Amino acid sequence: MPRYDRGDEGTALICLALILEAVVVVECKSQDMMETGLGDPFKIMPEESSPKRTPQNIRYQDLPHLVNADGQYLFCKYWKPAGTPKALVFVSHGAGEHCGRYDELAQMLVGLELLVFAHDHVGHGQSEGERMVVSDFHVFIRDVLQHVDFVQKDYPGVPIFLLGHSMGGAIAILTAAERPGHFSGMVLISPLVLASPESATTFKVLAVKVLNFVLPNLSMGPIDTSALSRNKTEVDLYNTDPLICRAGLKVCFGIQLLNAISRVERALPKLTLPFLLLQGSADRLCDSKGAYLLMESAKSQDKTLKVNSCPLISLRWGRWGSIGCICSELPDHPQVRHLRMGPAWLYWEISTRNRGSC
Repeated sequence: MPRYDRGDEGTALICLALILEAVVVVECKSQDMMETGLGDPFKIMPEESSPKRTPQNIRYQDLPHLVNADGQYLFCKYWKPAGTPKALVFVSHGAGEHCGRYDELAQMLVGLELLVFAHDHVGHGQSEGERMVVSDFHVFIRDVLQHVDFVQKDYPGVPIFLLGHSMGGAIAILTAAERPGHFSGMVLISPLVLASPESATTFKVLAVKVLNFVLPNLSMGPIDTSALSRNKTEVDLYNTDPLICRAGLKVCFGIQLLNAISRVERALPKLTLPFLLLQGSADRLCDSKGAYLLMESAKSQDKTLKVNSCPLISLRWGRWGSIGCICSELPDHPQVRHLRMGPAWLYWEISTRNRGSC
């Protein structure tokens, strides 16, 4: 038996009392946490008690949405025809904007009995995520494929098309390349294939790569909205849209766009699906030479390029029933006939597909 004196016994009793007191306190706190639902790994708090909200403080439970693989809530939008759709069209928006800007286009396509759907990409519009920040550009492609799979479950066998603008064009290209043979066709509007020489000089690219290691959240400045359109009304609509991100392009997002350009260049030879490419020759955001690279590199047998002498094909879809109105061109301008090609091209592809299946 170990020997100890009375002093040791008194010390031991005091320590025992302190331990018991600590145990009681821990048990009480644990019970409180259990009652409130905190600390219990098997208890799921009801969504009503703390509903997820958009960056604009709207409850996602009141909006159409999906939850991506990272647990982020993405705002979704659907435009459905009255009857069974002849085809499905996923619309991929550009950097800094949101899917709601494609409402006019969607309504037009619905008139052709097409079902149009879209979502705000991570970090954009009403979706979760730090504004214009993504961990990897492939997150955008992954989310599109998730949404496509979700919608196609309700419409098995219905052909599906992709439509992408600017950065959304790069997303559409990479999505199509990831699933060869899955999509029936694609419409690209000034897609991001090559960066503008003005905004991606050798020095700027090197600077961004260095800054990404030390100041990844540094803003490189907002998008020059004057480069979007020659039409002041269009620019004003863009500038006053509350869902447009105006925080400025961050270094880390610039890196992801550069990575996307590299991936797109590698993916071009994998493209075999039909596509229509609309490009503004004076585009200052996406180099118009990318359109010619796409045409040369893609293995698609059915591919059409239409080039117009505008800065950028407008994101509003025009009162002349066009897929994109050239910023300040007049309705009777000879080039305007090209603008009707988007819906007409989709309709032709769908009709040809249906005739082939008869």
